[in-house]
Amino acid sequence: MELKQRFLSLAVVSVLITASAFAAELTRDEVLNSTLHPFTGVSARGVDTTTLSNKVMCGYQGWFNAEGDGAERGWVHWTKRRGPMGPGNAKVDLWPDVSELGAEERFATEFKRADGKAAEVFSSFKETTVVRHFQWMRDYGIDGAFVQRFIVDLGSPRGLRHNNVVLDHCREGANKFGRAYAVMYDLSGLGVNRIDEVMEDWRALRTRMKITEDPAYLKHRGRPLVTVWGVGFNDNRRYSLAECKRLVEFLKADGCSVMLGVPTYFRELSRDTMNDPQLHEIIALADVVSPWMVGRLRTPTDVKRHSENVWKSDLAWSAERKVDFLPVVYPGFSWFNMQGRQFNSIPRLKGEFFWSQFVAAKRAGASMIYVAMFDEVDEGTAIFKCTNDIPVGEGVQFLDLEGLPSDHYLRLAGNGAKLLRGEIPVNDEMPKGK
Repeated sequence: MELKQRFLSLAVVSVLITASAFAAELTRDEVLNSTLHPFTGVSARGVDTTTLSNKVMCGYQGWFNAEGDGAERGWVHWTKRRGPMGPGNAKVDLWPDVSELGAEERFATEFKRADGKAAEVFSSFKETTVVRHFQWMRDYGIDGAFVQRFIVDLGSPRGLRHNNVVLDHCREGANKFGRAYAVMYDLSGLGVNRIDEVMEDWRALRTRMKITEDPAYLKHRGRPLVTVWGVGFNDNRRYSLAECKRLVEFLKADGCSVMLGVPTYFRELSRDTMNDPQLHEIIALADVVSPWMVGRLRTPTDVKRHSENVWKSDLAWSAERKVDFLPVVYPGFSWFNMQGRQFNSIPRLKGEFFWSQFVAAKRAGASMIYVAMFDEVDEGTAIFKCTNDIPVGEGVQFLDLEGLPSDHYLRLAGNGAKLLRGEIPVNDEMPKGK
């Protein structure tokens, strides 16, 4: 036993040395050269990628790493701090259903299921897993994904490598299964006078990856669509509205359509929004405006009231400025393990809350919908396949799906797309089946 323990210890040291060497040898140029390349595969016929109109698109975080996945980043987004994924160190509130994943895609944690077996998770670094997610989008009638690109991660070679690899996986999945995808830059955490980093990254994607020449890349109003998320929030962000305006002008000059992710009360310049008219000037330069909604509404009654009192006016305001309006819907919310806040703070109500938002958006006159999110188990907003067979144990607490099938929210999102396009009637009652 002692010899075996010593062998394992030496193996751990070997892994640490390898990881250290990886970090020391990796340079930004090497990452760019090895991860950014044009698409050369076959693109399947599927959704119309020439427009965002009449589409239901999901946000795709793609930010999960697991120890041993090849990214050399450890447990990213599964855990609150360094160390193993186990009791006391979980960052997520939902548990993914990994039953369809191959052995090489599943990563054991220190959590245990009710049967005593190790609870497993996935890694976004694995191509097979990400491509399967796009297959699920195809299977359930979801049009595609806004692939999140976190600008603060791009400063380190390993962070840049992960983001590039995940984007490449998404491109592969979108093309293989006839879905659309587009880049969504999340500016959260960006420091002052660093907006040029976003421009530099976009140049790399266009020139090295030839991303906008990809058949699956989403266009809108005849141009490639790029999203800039995090414009106008009053939560003490260090970058300025002037910098955001310069970024929008750069993207427009580069031949792109621009979508802006803005606060809920952008039109009124109140509550979660900076009280600065320059925000309205920036929105007027864009092609699509999308106010963030996650955590703002708690019940179907709240949804109906917000749609009638806010969304309808937002739509009219946007139309006057010839800007398309993209409302955000979400299934529920919980960040107990991440923040220690109330567990299941916005209950899903077996899908009633989620469905009520599709109905409200349609009744308000929306012609496009953004689902937040496809894979975010962190805040309990994921719609992909999650499980009722959650980890158990003293002090261990995770959300289940209230006994519903793991694909329940994928089916609802697909039916939401049918509702949006008028393929099924507007009905407050949730549809059954696909």
